[in-house]
Amino acid sequence: MNGIVVAVVGALLCFYGVRSVNLGVLAIGFGLGWLIADLVNASFWWLVLIGLIGAISAWVVTSLVFRFASYFIGGLAGAMIGTKLATVLQPGDKNIALSMIVALAMGVAGAFLAEKFRARALLWLTSIGGASMVLSGLGRMSDSLAFLREPDTGWQQVTSTLAWIGLSALGWITQRHLFAEKLGIEHLAGDDDPKIDQRKRNGGWPTR
Repeated sequence: MNGIVVAVVGALLCFYGVRSVNLGVLAIGFGLGWLIADLVNASFWWLVLIGLIGAISAWVVTSLVFRFASYFIGGLAGAMIGTKLATVLQPGDKNIALSMIVALAMGVAGAFLAEKFRARALLWLTSIGGASMVLSGLGRMSDSLAFLREPDTGWQQVTSTLAWIGLSALGWITQRHLFAEKLGIEHLAGDDDPKIDQRKRNGGWPTR
């Protein structure tokens, strides 16, 4: 049950994150709270509680400063990615201070990228962040998949990282295809329309 909850939320973020600002904020806030609590091996109900607190807090803060919504969403997504990255890179007992430093650094980077590149950056951040949640959820569903959540040996770290990259890429491709219009991407079939803005026509495609 505990794995299913975070895996479902992660899948929504990974494959649907750029479609809705509110959904993205709630999913990112929940995932960040969950992954931080997971660093200290909190019980299931504590994970859910802290995840819900994270979701509500993220939504409230973003609503209050909506003008800077992309900045905060990017920062939260970056922090979530950093938290997962710290877990993958630290086999065995986790150094909480180091994990927080990594999460903070990734949060700052995510905020900067989201503010500068807007939807394109959020596409990457939601795909990667959602994939990290899905793997954490799958790792809680079965002992044989536990390494996806908390890898210990070298081969587990490599496998977990490759799975994270692969799932992130799948989420990126899916969102880019489903929400091309929102991302400012037009299919080449529409290139003969002179009214289409050149920048949008070539968004995501090589300039001809």
